[in-house]
Amino acid sequence: MDLSNKKRIVIKLGTSTLAHKTGKLNIRRMTNLVRVLADLQNSGRELILVSSGAVGLGVGKLGLRERPKTTPGKQAAAAVGQCELMHIYDEMFSKYTVTVAQILLTKTIISTPDRVDNVRNAIDELTAMGVIPIVNENDTVAIDELELEIGENDSLSAVVASIAGADLLIIMSDIDGLYSEDPHKNENAQIIHVVEEIDQHIEEIAGGAGSSLGSGGMATKINAAKIATAAGVDMIIMNGKNPDDLYDLFDGKPLGTLFPAQGSLS
Repeated sequence: MDLSNKKRIVIKLGTSTLAHKTGKLNIRRMTNLVRVLADLQNSGRELILVSSGAVGLGVGKLGLRERPKTTPGKQAAAAVGQCELMHIYDEMFSKYTVTVAQILLTKTIISTPDRVDNVRNAIDELTAMGVIPIVNENDTVAIDELELEIGENDSLSAVVASIAGADLLIIMSDIDGLYSEDPHKNENAQIIHVVEEIDQHIEEIAGGAGSSLGSGGMATKINAAKIATAAGVDMIIMNGKNPDDLYDLFDGKPLGTLFPAQGSLS
Protein backbone atom coordinates (compact mmCIF):
# COMPACT_ATOMS: atom_id res chain seq x y z
CA MET A 1 0.00 0.00 0.00
CA ASP A 2 1.31 3.43 -0.97
CA LEU A 3 1.46 5.64 2.11
CA SER A 4 3.13 8.61 0.45
CA ASN A 5 -0.21 10.34 -0.13
CA LYS A 6 -1.40 10.06 3.46
CA LYS A 7 -1.93 13.59 4.73
CA ARG A 8 -3.66 13.56 8.14
CA ILE A 9 -1.76 11.15 10.38
CA VAL A 10 -2.25 10.24 14.03
CA ILE A 11 0.92 8.96 15.71
CA LYS A 12 0.70 7.22 19.05
CA LEU A 13 3.90 7.39 21.07
CA GLY A 14 4.24 4.76 23.77
CA THR A 15 6.17 5.15 26.97
CA SER A 16 8.75 2.65 25.68
CA THR A 17 9.45 5.00 22.76
CA LEU A 18 9.80 8.10 24.91
CA ALA A 19 11.58 6.75 27.99
CA HIS A 20 14.45 4.53 29.07
CA LYS A 21 13.78 1.35 31.04
CA THR A 22 14.57 3.43 34.11
CA GLY A 23 11.41 5.43 33.40
CA LYS A 24 13.38 8.60 32.72
CA LEU A 25 13.11 10.45 29.42
CA ASN A 26 15.14 9.08 26.51
CA ILE A 27 16.47 12.47 25.47
CA ARG A 28 18.37 11.33 22.37
CA ARG A 29 15.45 9.40 20.91
CA MET A 30 12.91 12.09 21.71
CA THR A 31 15.16 14.74 20.16
CA ASN A 32 15.42 12.68 16.96
CA LEU A 33 11.70 11.96 17.00
CA VAL A 34 10.74 15.62 17.24
CA ARG A 35 13.15 16.44 14.41
CA VAL A 36 11.54 13.86 12.11
CA LEU A 37 7.99 14.82 13.09
CA ALA A 38 8.69 18.51 12.50
CA ASP A 39 10.11 17.66 9.07
CA LEU A 40 7.07 15.57 8.17
CA GLN A 41 4.85 18.44 9.30
CA ASN A 42 6.86 20.85 7.14
CA SER A 43 6.34 18.56 4.13
CA GLY A 44 2.63 19.32 4.22
CA ARG A 45 1.31 16.51 6.37
CA GLU A 46 -1.04 17.16 9.27
CA LEU A 47 0.19 15.39 12.39
CA ILE A 48 -1.74 14.61 15.55
CA LEU A 49 0.14 13.00 18.44
CA VAL A 50 -1.29 10.78 21.16
CA SER A 51 1.44 10.70 23.77
CA SER A 52 2.01 8.54 26.82
CA GLY A 53 4.45 9.38 29.57
CA ALA A 54 2.64 11.90 31.78
CA VAL A 55 2.46 9.76 34.92
CA GLY A 56 6.09 8.66 34.59
CA LEU A 57 7.32 12.23 34.16
CA GLY A 58 5.22 13.28 37.14
CA VAL A 59 6.81 10.60 39.29
CA GLY A 60 10.24 11.92 38.38
CA LYS A 61 9.28 15.56 38.85
CA LEU A 62 7.84 14.85 42.29
CA GLY A 63 10.93 12.86 43.31
CA LEU A 64 8.90 9.74 44.08
CA ARG A 65 10.75 6.46 44.43
CA GLU A 66 8.10 4.50 42.54
CA ARG A 67 4.87 4.90 40.60
CA PRO A 68 1.97 5.60 43.01
CA LYS A 69 -0.31 2.65 43.67
CA THR A 70 -3.40 4.62 44.65
CA THR A 71 -5.63 6.33 42.11
CA PRO A 72 -5.32 9.78 43.78
CA GLY A 73 -1.55 9.37 43.75
CA LYS A 74 -1.59 8.53 40.05
CA GLN A 75 -3.89 11.48 39.40
CA ALA A 76 -1.46 13.81 41.18
CA ALA A 77 1.50 12.43 39.22
CA ALA A 78 -0.44 12.82 35.97
CA ALA A 79 -1.36 16.43 36.77
CA VAL A 80 2.29 17.33 37.36
CA GLY A 81 3.52 15.17 34.49
CA GLN A 82 1.18 16.72 31.90
CA CYS A 83 2.74 20.12 32.53
CA GLU A 84 6.24 18.68 32.22
CA LEU A 85 5.38 16.67 29.09
CA MET A 86 3.91 19.66 27.26
CA HIS A 87 6.82 21.86 28.34
CA ILE A 88 9.26 19.37 26.81
CA TYR A 89 7.28 19.06 23.57
CA ASP A 90 6.84 22.82 23.29
CA GLU A 91 10.53 23.48 23.85
CA MET A 92 11.70 20.78 21.42
CA PHE A 93 9.29 21.60 18.60
CA SER A 94 9.90 25.33 18.93
CA LYS A 95 13.47 24.75 17.70
CA TYR A 96 11.90 23.90 14.34
CA THR A 97 9.32 26.74 14.54
CA VAL A 98 6.51 24.22 14.99
CA THR A 99 3.75 25.06 17.46
CA VAL A 100 2.03 22.41 19.58
CA ALA A 101 -1.27 22.41 21.46
CA GLN A 102 -2.69 20.20 24.17
CA ILE A 103 -6.04 18.40 23.99
CA LEU A 104 -7.17 16.40 27.02
CA LEU A 105 -10.10 14.02 26.58
CA THR A 106 -12.36 12.00 28.84
CA LYS A 107 -14.63 9.06 28.12
CA THR A 108 -17.66 11.34 28.57
CA ILE A 109 -16.40 13.70 25.87
CA ILE A 110 -15.75 11.02 23.26
CA SER A 111 -19.13 9.38 24.03
CA THR A 112 -21.17 12.56 23.49
CA PRO A 113 -21.83 13.47 19.81
CA ASP A 114 -21.90 17.25 20.20
CA ARG A 115 -18.70 17.18 22.25
CA VAL A 116 -17.06 14.96 19.65
CA ASP A 117 -17.95 17.62 17.08
CA ASN A 118 -16.26 20.23 19.25
CA VAL A 119 -13.10 18.09 19.44
CA ARG A 120 -13.14 17.54 15.67
CA ASN A 121 -13.58 21.26 15.02
CA ALA A 122 -10.69 22.11 17.34
CA ILE A 123 -8.41 19.57 15.62
CA ASP A 124 -9.42 20.87 12.19
CA GLU A 125 -8.68 24.45 13.18
CA LEU A 126 -5.35 23.63 14.81
CA THR A 127 -4.07 21.56 11.90
CA ALA A 128 -5.20 24.25 9.45
CA MET A 129 -2.99 26.65 11.42
CA GLY A 130 -0.03 24.28 11.13
CA VAL A 131 -0.21 23.33 14.81
CA ILE A 132 0.42 19.77 16.06
CA PRO A 133 -2.27 18.76 18.59
CA ILE A 134 -0.94 16.52 21.37
CA VAL A 135 -3.74 14.41 22.80
CA ASN A 136 -4.04 12.40 25.97
CA GLU A 137 -6.74 11.23 28.32
CA ASN A 138 -7.31 13.70 31.13
CA ASP A 139 -5.88 11.42 33.81
CA THR A 140 -6.38 14.00 36.53
CA VAL A 141 -10.16 13.56 36.37
CA ALA A 142 -10.61 10.42 34.24
CA ILE A 143 -9.49 7.38 36.21
CA ASP A 144 -10.40 4.67 33.68
CA GLU A 145 -6.95 4.68 32.08
CA LEU A 146 -5.13 4.99 35.39
CA GLU A 147 -6.89 1.92 36.75
CA LEU A 148 -6.46 0.02 33.47
CA GLU A 149 -10.15 -0.90 33.39
CA ILE A 150 -11.33 0.68 30.15
CA GLY A 151 -9.04 3.22 28.62
CA GLU A 152 -5.49 3.00 27.31
CA ASN A 153 -3.64 5.05 24.76
CA ASP A 154 -3.61 2.50 21.94
CA SER A 155 -7.39 2.50 21.73
CA LEU A 156 -7.52 6.22 22.51
CA SER A 157 -5.32 6.91 19.48
CA ALA A 158 -7.72 4.91 17.28
CA VAL A 159 -10.68 6.89 18.62
CA VAL A 160 -8.80 10.14 17.95
CA ALA A 161 -7.99 8.97 14.41
CA SER A 162 -11.66 8.24 13.85
CA ILE A 163 -12.80 11.60 15.24
CA ALA A 164 -10.18 13.49 13.25
CA GLY A 165 -10.94 11.69 9.99
CA ALA A 166 -7.30 10.63 9.74
CA ASP A 167 -5.84 8.84 6.73
CA LEU A 168 -3.43 6.79 8.82
CA LEU A 169 -2.75 5.78 12.42
CA ILE A 170 0.80 4.83 13.38
CA ILE A 171 1.37 3.13 16.73
CA MET A 172 5.04 3.36 17.68
CA SER A 173 6.17 0.98 20.41
CA ASP A 174 9.05 -1.32 21.36
CA ILE A 175 7.99 -4.08 18.97
CA ASP A 176 8.52 -4.41 15.21
CA GLY A 177 4.93 -5.46 14.57
CA LEU A 178 2.66 -8.48 14.93
CA TYR A 179 4.50 -11.81 14.76
CA SER A 180 3.20 -15.25 13.79
CA GLU A 181 4.30 -16.42 17.25
CA ASP A 182 5.88 -14.90 20.33
CA PRO A 183 9.41 -14.00 19.08
CA HIS A 184 10.71 -14.26 22.65
CA LYS A 185 9.72 -17.93 22.70
CA ASN A 186 10.39 -18.83 19.08
CA GLU A 187 13.29 -17.20 17.29
CA ASN A 188 11.85 -18.38 13.96
CA ALA A 189 8.66 -16.37 14.42
CA GLN A 190 7.91 -14.27 11.35
CA ILE A 191 6.55 -10.74 11.29
CA ILE A 192 3.17 -10.40 9.58
CA HIS A 193 3.44 -7.38 7.30
CA VAL A 194 -0.26 -7.12 6.35
CA VAL A 195 -3.35 -8.20 8.29
CA GLU A 196 -6.31 -8.03 5.94
CA GLU A 197 -8.79 -9.32 8.52
CA ILE A 198 -8.67 -9.50 12.30
CA ASP A 199 -9.98 -13.01 12.86
CA GLN A 200 -9.77 -15.45 15.75
CA HIS A 201 -6.26 -16.53 14.75
CA ILE A 202 -4.99 -12.94 14.87
CA GLU A 203 -6.68 -12.49 18.25
CA GLU A 204 -5.01 -15.62 19.59
CA ILE A 205 -1.47 -14.78 18.51
CA ALA A 206 -1.97 -11.28 19.96
CA GLY A 207 -2.73 -12.72 23.37
CA GLY A 208 -6.38 -13.66 23.23
CA ALA A 209 -9.52 -11.74 22.45
CA GLY A 210 -10.45 -11.08 26.05
CA SER A 211 -7.08 -10.93 27.74
CA SER A 212 -5.97 -7.82 29.57
CA LEU A 213 -2.29 -7.28 28.90
CA GLY A 214 -2.25 -3.75 30.19
CA SER A 215 -1.29 -0.58 28.42
CA GLY A 216 1.08 -1.29 25.54
CA GLY A 217 0.25 -5.00 25.11
CA MET A 218 -0.36 -6.41 21.64
CA ALA A 219 -3.99 -7.17 22.51
CA THR A 220 -4.68 -3.45 23.03
CA LYS A 221 -3.08 -2.70 19.65
CA ILE A 222 -5.33 -5.24 17.94
CA ASN A 223 -8.30 -3.57 19.62
CA ALA A 224 -7.06 -0.23 18.29
CA ALA A 225 -6.81 -1.76 14.80
CA LYS A 226 -10.45 -2.86 15.02
CA ILE A 227 -11.55 0.67 15.90
CA ALA A 228 -9.38 2.37 13.28
CA THR A 229 -10.08 0.07 10.34
CA ALA A 230 -13.83 0.09 11.04
CA ALA A 231 -13.67 3.89 10.84
CA GLY A 232 -11.90 3.76 7.48
CA VAL A 233 -8.43 4.48 8.85
CA ASP A 234 -5.37 2.42 7.89
CA MET A 235 -3.19 1.49 10.87
CA ILE A 236 0.44 0.46 11.27
CA ILE A 237 2.28 -0.98 14.26
CA MET A 238 6.02 -0.26 14.09
CA ASN A 239 9.06 -0.01 16.30
CA GLY A 240 9.81 3.47 17.59
CA LYS A 241 13.48 2.91 18.44
CA ASN A 242 14.63 4.64 15.23
CA PRO A 243 12.46 7.68 14.40
CA ASP A 244 14.08 7.94 10.93
CA ASP A 245 12.14 4.79 10.02
CA LEU A 246 9.16 7.07 9.51
CA TYR A 247 10.89 8.40 6.38
CA ASP A 248 11.31 4.85 5.09
CA LEU A 249 7.67 4.11 5.85
CA PHE A 250 6.44 6.96 3.66
CA ASP A 251 8.99 6.03 0.98
CA GLY A 252 7.23 2.70 0.59
CA LYS A 253 9.57 0.37 2.46
CA PRO A 254 7.81 -2.54 4.24
CA LEU A 255 7.95 -1.78 7.95
CA GLY A 256 5.87 -3.07 10.79
CA THR A 257 2.39 -4.54 10.41
CA LEU A 258 -0.25 -2.83 8.29
CA PHE A 259 -3.95 -3.14 9.04
CA PRO A 260 -5.74 -1.74 5.95
CA ALA A 261 -9.05 0.03 6.48
CA GLN A 262 -12.03 -2.23 5.85
CA GLY A 263 -12.70 -2.48 2.15
CA SER A 264 -9.50 -0.72 1.08
CA LEU A 265 -8.02 -3.88 -0.45
CA SER A 266 -11.16 -4.90 -2.29
